[in-house]
Amino acid sequence: MVSDAERIRLVIVDDQAMLRGALAALLELEEDLTVVGVAADGDEAVQVVARTEPDVCLMDIQMPGMDGIAATRAVRAANSDTRVLIVTTFARPGYLRSALDAGASGFVVKDAPAEQLADAVRRVHAGMRVVDHALAEASLFDGANPLSEREQQVLRLAADGRSAAAIASEIFLSAGTVRNNLSAAIGKVGASNRAQAVRIAQDKGWV
Repeated sequence: MVSDAERIRLVIVDDQAMLRGALAALLELEEDLTVVGVAADGDEAVQVVARTEPDVCLMDIQMPGMDGIAATRAVRAANSDTRVLIVTTFARPGYLRSALDAGASGFVVKDAPAEQLADAVRRVHAGMRVVDHALAEASLFDGANPLSEREQQVLRLAADGRSAAAIASEIFLSAGTVRNNLSAAIGKVGASNRAQAVRIAQDKGWV
C-alpha cells in the first residue's frame, strides 16, 4: 500500500476537457500516482502548478494563448522541483527539440499505452529523461530548426495567407524586410513558395 506522502503528485494540462479527464482517470488508477490539479492552457498551468506544487506536470503543446513550450519554460523557471513531461498528439522533431530546450524532462505521444505513460511519469519523477523512441530517431535525421526567430514569426503570420504588408504592419517592420525574411525561410526549408514553406515548417514543428 502506497501512502499519500509516497504518491507522485501530478498536474495535467490540455485544452480538451475530455482528454484532460481521460488522462486523469487513467493515471489515478495507478496506486502510486495522484492528480492534484488540471489546467486548460499554458497560463492556467503556471498558476495551477504554483498553487499545487506537483512532482510532475503533464503538458500538451498546442493550446490557445501560452503554448506548452512557453508554459514549460515558465513552470520550470518558477518551480524548479516540478518536472515537465510533454504529452502531445503532435510527434514532430522540432517540437521535441524546443520542449527539451525549454526544460522538459520527457516527450511522449498521447496514443502511447497506459502503462507506458505511467512508466514515463515515474522515470521523469526519478530524474531521468524519457523520449519517444521513434521521435528521437526522427529528430536526429531532421536536424535542428534552421529558421531564425524572426523567420519563424513571419511564417506563422503567413500561415493564414495574409500579405507581406499586413504582416509588416502587425510586427512593425517594413514590407521589404518581411519579404526578405519570407524568402530566406523558403530557401532554408527547401520550399518553392510561401505556402509550401509554411506547410513544411509546421510538419517539422519549427513554427
